[in-house]
Amino acid sequence: MMTIISLLLLASLLPHLTFTAHVNVGIVNGTEAKPHSRPYMVSIQSNKKHVCGGFLISDEFVLTAAHCWNGSETLTVVVGAHDLTESKNSDRMGVKSYIPHPSYMVHFHWNDIMLLRLQEKVNVNNYVEWISLPKNGEDVDANTLCSVAGWGRLETNGALSDRLMEAKVHIMNKSECHERWREKFSVTQMMCTRGHGGSCLFDSGGPLICGHTAIGVTAFGYKLLCNSPEKPNVYIKISPYILWINGIIRNVK
Repeated sequence: MMTIISLLLLASLLPHLTFTAHVNVGIVNGTEAKPHSRPYMVSIQSNKKHVCGGFLISDEFVLTAAHCWNGSETLTVVVGAHDLTESKNSDRMGVKSYIPHPSYMVHFHWNDIMLLRLQEKVNVNNYVEWISLPKNGEDVDANTLCSVAGWGRLETNGALSDRLMEAKVHIMNKSECHERWREKFSVTQMMCTRGHGGSCLFDSGGPLICGHTAIGVTAFGYKLLCNSPEKPNVYIKISPYILWINGIIRNVK
C-alpha cells in the first residue's frame, strides 16, 4: 500500500520536476575567489542591487545574458569588485546602450546573449581587465575542466553572496545534455556543465571559463534545485556569436 502511495506522490511531482523558469541563474558548493583574481567579472545591478553577472570583453563592452534586462529598466555595472559591500577598488558605471542579440526570444532561451556598452571606458588596472573570447566556431571538448563565478545565491533558496564565489565544472557531452533538457536545449547554441559546485540564481550572464578564455554565458538551470545533477546548468556558447560581437565593437563611434 505504501509503495502505491509513494508512486502516486512521485507521479504528482513529475510535471513539476520538468518545469524550468527563465530566471537569473550564485554559486553553490563553491569557494570564495581570491580577491581580484577575475578582474573581468562585473556585477550588473538594478537600483544598486545585484541582478546578474557579466564580464568585460573590451574597455567599454560587457557581455551578459539578454534576459538580464527587461527592455526598459536602467542597469548599472560595477567593475573591479570582490566584496559588493565595499567600494574600495570598484567603480559603478552607467550603460550607454543595451544590445541584446536581434534574434533573442524572450519566452525561450534561444540567442540569450547581450552586449552592454558602458558610458565611459574602464581604467584597466590590477582590478579591472577584460577577458579573451574564442574564435568563430571554436568548440570545447566534453570533460574539459572549466570554471564559473558569480555573486548569486549560495543555495537554491538562500541568500546572495556579497563576495565573488567560484567553482570548477566539467563540460558535458552535448547529446547527454540534450537528453536532459529536450526541446529547451539547442546543440548549436548551448552547452552544459557538471560538477560538485555550479551556478545558481542570480549568476546569469556570468562567464563559463576554460583556460583563460570565456567560452559561455550562464543562461539557465533547474528552478527547483541549483546545480541539479538531473537538470544541468546551461550556457550560451559564445563562439557562434563572435562575428556579431566583433561587428558591434568595431562599429563603435
